[in-house]
Amino acid sequence: MKDDGVPAHVTRAARERAFSLADLPDLREFAAAEAQRRGMREGAIGDFLVALNEVATNAVTHGSTKARLGIWRDGAALVVAVHDDGRQWRLEGEPGHDPPPENATSGMGLWVTRMLSNDLHVTTGPAGTTVTMRFLLD
Repeated sequence: MKDDGVPAHVTRAARERAFSLADLPDLREFAAAEAQRRGMREGAIGDFLVALNEVATNAVTHGSTKARLGIWRDGAALVVAVHDDGRQWRLEGEPGHDPPPENATSGMGLWVTRMLSNDLHVTTGPAGTTVTMRFLLD
């Protein structure tokens, strides 16, 4: 696996894009087009974009000012990895596993993403943080 979360065996098939906070609208447009091109049905793209936006926004507001997105197809699934250079996150348990408190005004992004994706995996360490999401293309 490379530092940006894209496995080495799919590098040629993956599309990658660097982004910052100001780039989020273009990133969503890029990701929607890639998802559709790779077989995601139109009715699923809205939930996909909500999940992606939550993770991408977290990356550039809590991780580092620049982040990278990788997107590829793996069999019957679309896989998206968002990588930032943030190294300060101390994982406690499985991120996004428990819902936020009822009166929370923030901290819902990974929980929402977990609800909208088929799989969510977070890794963090000296090379930064990568959130990998998997969406079935049924």
